[in-house]
Parts: sequence; C-alpha cells; structure tokens
Amino acid sequence: MANIKSQKKRVLTNAKATARNKSVRSAVRTSVRKVHEAIAAGDKSQATTLMQAASRELDRAASKGVIHANQAANRKSGLATAVDRMKD
Repeated sequence: MANIKSQKKRVLTNAKATARNKSVRSAVRTSVRKVHEAIAAGDKSQATTLMQAASRELDRAASKGVIHANQAANRKSGLATAVDRMKD
C-alpha cells in the first residue's frame, strides 16, 4: 500500500471503478450472448427483442466509458446484421 495520502485514495477509487466497470462489461456480454443464443435457436422475434436490449446495454457501457463508442457501434451493427440475415 502506498504511503502518500492521495495515492491511497486513488487505490480505493480505482478499486470502485474497476468493480463498476466489471459489472457493466458483464451485463454487456450476457445480453450479447443471449442474442447469439436466440439466433442459433432460429427465433427471429426473440432475437430482435434481445438485440434492442443489447443495444441499450452497449450504449450504456459506451456512455460510462467502459467500452469505446466505436466498439459499441460496431458490435450493434454486427448484431443487427446477424438478426437481419435470419430467415423469417
């Protein structure tokens, strides 16, 4: 542990930020995985609904700075393309 007061505070705030970022990242991964599972199952209506939820999670993560805005956009685009390619 550091001896400098400001560094002690930074260690604590970094730990809180890491925990918060981990939670947001986990939620994003879960929502994206659910979309991929719905695509694999062939359920287009459920995949569309889950894609909208995943898009919100990706936007939330980008707004919090957990992932870059362009990464969120690319992942949303990939999900939308995958859902659109599904047969009705």
